[in-house]
Amino acid sequence: MKILVPVKRVIDYNVKPRVKADGTGVDLANVKMSMNPFDEIAVEEAIRIKEAGKAEEIVAVSVGPAKAQDTLRTALAMGADRAILIETDTEVEPLAVAKILKAIVAEENPGLVILGKQAIDDDSNQTGQMLAALLGRPQGTFASKVEIDGDHVAVTREVDGGLETVKLALPAIVTTDLRLNEPRYASLPNIMKAKKKQLDVKTAADYGVDVAPRLKTLKVSEPPVRSAGIKVADVDGLVAKLKELGVA
Repeated sequence: MKILVPVKRVIDYNVKPRVKADGTGVDLANVKMSMNPFDEIAVEEAIRIKEAGKAEEIVAVSVGPAKAQDTLRTALAMGADRAILIETDTEVEPLAVAKILKAIVAEENPGLVILGKQAIDDDSNQTGQMLAALLGRPQGTFASKVEIDGDHVAVTREVDGGLETVKLALPAIVTTDLRLNEPRYASLPNIMKAKKKQLDVKTAADYGVDVAPRLKTLKVSEPPVRSAGIKVADVDGLVAKLKELGVA
């Protein structure tokens, strides 16, 4: 079985984003970028499935600028076998990404597509679901456990008050939650080996997909500054303060 793992280049999760002065978006100048953490978990899960002898090849895919090759090299260093970059300097919306992935799935015919449930930059949480709909394939979202059993995959996810497990016929689409696994660090030898692994560069036009944006961002702004808290001496003081603030 072949596994396709879409990965996205985003602002590193340790970096505090800065909003542009004109409010048109987030300032990406001189900002550390890295693989979307949910996608990193997807790569790790694909590697574990392959190590368990239930997959033969892992193909990492990214849609983004030329620098997204660095993200794909990270996936290759972790253990992916080859990579495909759909290079574009345009900000690609989830529907266009899903359409590109649909075309790649038609070309690569993977038994499983596993990707992060959302990217930490736009938090859209749409691509996996859209891809499943476009392909007409079963989907398991927010996976905290993935088990391949023959021509099926069992996906467990957390729900209110417990866990829910669904059984999907392969080929299927799975999106990952943070609780699925702990991604491995790429060793220096594997980072060096990754430089020699196959990385194909294509464009959206190669797949006949129009990536022109359908949405317009009207304004991006910083969250309101939190005011400092106060301490009260006792419960009576707390109640008095709440009444003063009009919340009790």
